Amino acid sequence: MEKLLSTFKITVPEKIFIKDPESSTLGKKIVSHGIDLIDDIGFEAFTFKKLGNKIGSNESSIYRYFESKHKFLLYLSSWYWAWIEYQLVFETHNVQDKEDKLMRAITIVTRSIKEDTNYSHINEVLLSKIIINENSKSFLTKEVDQENKEGYFQVYKRLTHRLRDIINDLKPSYLHASSLASTIIDGSLHQHFLKDHFASMTNCDNSNTPTDFFINLAIKTLK
Repeated sequence: MEKLLSTFKITVPEKIFIKDPESSTLGKKIVSHGIDLIDDIGFEAFTFKKLGNKIGSNESSIYRYFESKHKFLLYLSSWYWAWIEYQLVFETHNVQDKEDKLMRAITIVTRSIKEDTNYSHINEVLLSKIIINENSKSFLTKEVDQENKEGYFQVYKRLTHRLRDIINDLKPSYLHASSLASTIIDGSLHQHFLKDHFASMTNCDNSNTPTDFFINLAIKTLK
């Protein structure tokens, strides 16, 4: 699977960026160091001026790639979900048992992240922390409906639809497959956040993971 994944390019909706950061050394540097900076200071404190100082470049050079820090967060979010989607497709495509396929799919979208050496300029472990902490800020805005129409969230939605289809394959009579799929994906981020910051509000920990919880929830719901 690693060989197959290495031949694919993660694609992000083109309207999110002005210039594809994957097309240049500077663009990749912006993404790499942007992830480091957001992980270090949080998205609220993050600015292109601070990022420019970090990479030794003018703030204006970053604006050649991204219109705003909101678009930069949308880019990171879309890249992350596309990366998860590739794993989902390749790790489940030959699985014939429908319940086993669902369990594997849930594992992929809920598990703790390990670094992927196929993308050397992106630290997926740090990026997953950003998604856990900041993902909702990419769509909890006044512009969400317009941005949705323009396709900014197509990767995020496509991943949810793939999980929905696996649920439907297992139990076609279940009426809430989309709701269950989105609950698993979004709920996993929330459970990881609670585990790290509000431990008394969740039963999830290092031995009883969010993956364990959502597999149990899904399988019992679909029985």
